[in-house]
Amino acid sequence: MAVAALLAALTIAAAWPGIAMFDTVAQFGEVSRGTYDDWHPPVMARLWAVLHRIVGGQAQPMLVLQVALYWLGLGLIADVLARTGKRNAGSAVLVGGVVPIFLVWQMVVLKDAQMIGAMLAGVGLIAWWRLAGRRVPGWGWGLALVAFAYATLVRANAVFAVAPLVAMLAMAPRWRWAAAIAGVGTLAVLAMMPIVNQRVFDATDSGVRTTQPRYDLAGIAVRVADPTATGLTVAQATALKRGHCVQAFFWDPLGDEPCADAERDVRELTVGQLYARLAGAVLHHPLAYAAHRVAHLNSTERWLVPRDWPDAWPPDVAERNAVGLADPGRAAAWLVDATAPLAETPLAWPFVWCLVAAAMLIVALHRPPSPRRDLALALLVSGLSLEASFAVVSIASDVRYHLWPMMATLLASMMVLADGRPSRRALTLSGAALAVSIICGIAARSMLPPAPDSYQGMLAY
Repeated sequence: MAVAALLAALTIAAAWPGIAMFDTVAQFGEVSRGTYDDWHPPVMARLWAVLHRIVGGQAQPMLVLQVALYWLGLGLIADVLARTGKRNAGSAVLVGGVVPIFLVWQMVVLKDAQMIGAMLAGVGLIAWWRLAGRRVPGWGWGLALVAFAYATLVRANAVFAVAPLVAMLAMAPRWRWAAAIAGVGTLAVLAMMPIVNQRVFDATDSGVRTTQPRYDLAGIAVRVADPTATGLTVAQATALKRGHCVQAFFWDPLGDEPCADAERDVRELTVGQLYARLAGAVLHHPLAYAAHRVAHLNSTERWLVPRDWPDAWPPDVAERNAVGLADPGRAAAWLVDATAPLAETPLAWPFVWCLVAAAMLIVALHRPPSPRRDLALALLVSGLSLEASFAVVSIASDVRYHLWPMMATLLASMMVLADGRPSRRALTLSGAALAVSIICGIAARSMLPPAPDSYQGMLAY
C-alpha cells in the first residue's frame, strides 16, 4: 500500500491542477452557476460543488478524488496478491497502473476517470478480503457498494459493467443467479436513472436521452430507399446524406444545423415515441440498422479505421474556458506528448483488449474454482458486457469510454496467469486470432486516407 500511496502522490503532483477537456469545462460551469442538467452526470457536478465549497480550487478536488480511488483499488489488489504468495502478480498490478493509456487519462478530470477510479476502489475492497480467503465484512461491502453506486451514476452506460460485476462478486460461483440478478438490475437502473438524476439531484432534462434513438433513426434513414418508417421523408434523408450528418465516428453533426433542421420532425418526439419509432424502423429495415451499428462499433472499437482516428489521447492543454480552469503543469503536458504516439498502437485499440478478454475468459472457465479465478471471471464478464453494449448503446468513439474494460482485462489476466500458464493450444489459437486482427487493423491504417486532424474536419468527414 505504501508504494500505491507514493504512486498516487506522484500522479497528483504530475497532473496538477488536472487536465480540463470540454466535458470538464461544462461540468465546472454548472458548479460555478449552481444550476445542473443531465447531459453530464449530475452526481459528479453535485459532489464537485460540495468539495469546491469545502476545499476551494477548480478541478483539483476531483483530480485528487479520482486518483486516490484509482490507486487505492490497485494498491489493495496488489497488497493481497503479495500477502497470498503472488508477489510478482502484485507488482504487476502496480506496474499496470502506470501503463500510459490508463495513467494519462487519469490526469483528466472526467466522468470516465471517476468511473474507473470508483470501480477499482470497489473491486479492491472486495478483493482485499476475498483473495485472502476471508469473508467480506458488512461494512466492507457497504463501502464497496457506495463506490459501485457512484460508478453507476457517473456514466450513463456504466450499469452494463457494474451490474454483472456486483452480481458475480456477490453470487460466486452461482453464475445462473448472478446472470439473472445482473439482467434485472440493469433494467431497473436504466429505468430509474432519469428519476434519480432529475429528482434526487435536481437536474433539468437536457434531452440527452433522445440522442441515441435519433442517431439510430438517422443511420437507418440514410441507408434505405424509403425512410418513412423512421419518421423522415426522402428529402430529409437526402439532406442528411448531403450534409454528412450521419457519421460512424460520432453523433455530433446531428446536433447542429443544417443537420438538426433535416431531422426536425424526429426531434419533436418524446423519448418514448422515439424508441417506439426506432423499434418499428428496425423491424422494417433490420439490415440497414445492423449496417449502421456495425459501422459505429468498428469505429469505437478502432479496428478497420484510418490512421490518426481522433480522441484516443487527452490534450496537453486545457479546453479554452472562462471558468478558471488552467492548463496542466509541465509534467502532465510532457507525459501526454511523450506517450501520444502509443495511440497508434494496439495498446489503444479496444478490440485488441476484447480479444484478450475473450481468450482469458475461456482459460478461466477451464480452471477449478478459486478466489482469484472467480474474481477474474467477474472482471472479464464486466468488461465484455460493457463492450457488448456498445453494439446497441453508443454514439461516440472516444477511447476513454473503454478504459474500464481495458483495465478489467489487464487485472483479470494477471490473476489468471498467476494461477498458471494457459495451455499451448489456448495460446496458439488466441495468439493467431490476435495476430490476424492486428494485421487487419494495421492494413486499414496503411491503406485508408488519414482522418481529419480537427473536430470541424470530422464533422464533414
